[in-house]
Amino acid sequence: MLKAVKTSVLKILKAGGVFRLAAGSGWRRSRLLILCYHGVASGDGDEHLWRPALYVMEEFLAQRLAMLKRMGCTVLSLDEGVRRLAAHDLPARSVVLTFDDGGYDFKANAWSLLKASGYPVTVYQSTYYSEKRLPIFHLMCSYLLWKNCAGTLQACPEIGVNENTNLASLATRNAVVEKIVTFAEEQNLSAEERNQQAARLALRLGIDYERILRKRTLQLMTREEIGDLASQGVNFELHTHRHHTPKEETLFRREVRENRERLQGWTGRRPTHFCYPSGVAAPEFLPWLRTEGLASAATCEHGLAGANADPLLLPRFLDTSNVRAIEFESWLTGVAEVVPSLNRQG
Repeated sequence: MLKAVKTSVLKILKAGGVFRLAAGSGWRRSRLLILCYHGVASGDGDEHLWRPALYVMEEFLAQRLAMLKRMGCTVLSLDEGVRRLAAHDLPARSVVLTFDDGGYDFKANAWSLLKASGYPVTVYQSTYYSEKRLPIFHLMCSYLLWKNCAGTLQACPEIGVNENTNLASLATRNAVVEKIVTFAEEQNLSAEERNQQAARLALRLGIDYERILRKRTLQLMTREEIGDLASQGVNFELHTHRHHTPKEETLFRREVRENRERLQGWTGRRPTHFCYPSGVAAPEFLPWLRTEGLASAATCEHGLAGANADPLLLPRFLDTSNVRAIEFESWLTGVAEVVPSLNRQG
């Protein structure tokens, strides 16, 4: 109901010329919209059905890129966008494109569209799994359970599940994932051993795990793939090594440094921008990031960045499969932030 009401309001505002006025205003020109995406599913993929807030389809991304062009948006690189924002020198309808995590699906499904558009793009790349060529364990467990959500998982003590479990409920599936991950942590399993646990889960659920591995589902790009895309113009920036933000300075800065060392070695370029994994941006992180010499840090807080924004707390707009085209347009024009109650997803 709320989404329908929001859509109706946006349609009225657009018909009344508010979108056009906002898009051409000095207020919008003084602000930077940083768009955030995560995974991009192929035409025959189902990840967008599993997690519509995490994945969009190739066709969806193509439509968004076409809308950027149709509306006359100026798509800047992250570095240029941050610099020109601080200098009060943004062009009309400035936008930056960012992708979090650096999944293999970026290379397989998104890059050809982005390359054809000619738009600069930044990938905030975690690096631990880039060295493993294995699926991200907790996400893979969630994905496998979803694929058999109409069934029942029989007790499987060897992976930490001690009772038969009906998988129809999302809450129940999440609880099962937590049990499996906790068991793996208690056993101090390596990434390779965790992958074997995922294979056992798939076998118990009757799912062809080898096929999933061949498709590189829920895997990150490898160091070679990152280096190749960097040579083609993709900008890789920091997202921590293990997609983790410890609240202890030494551990936090180690995450940043290990991430930076790998990306610099693989791309030949020293990254200077950061994105908080899962949007976790605690106040104590800011001085640590300044000590590491970073130029900016992106959050998951929705908004357009103004010139007075703290560069280490830059807002973005997370574009997902649940965002309708008119809502996306309202963010490109700035209307979503100007009009009260429209600056939240829902």
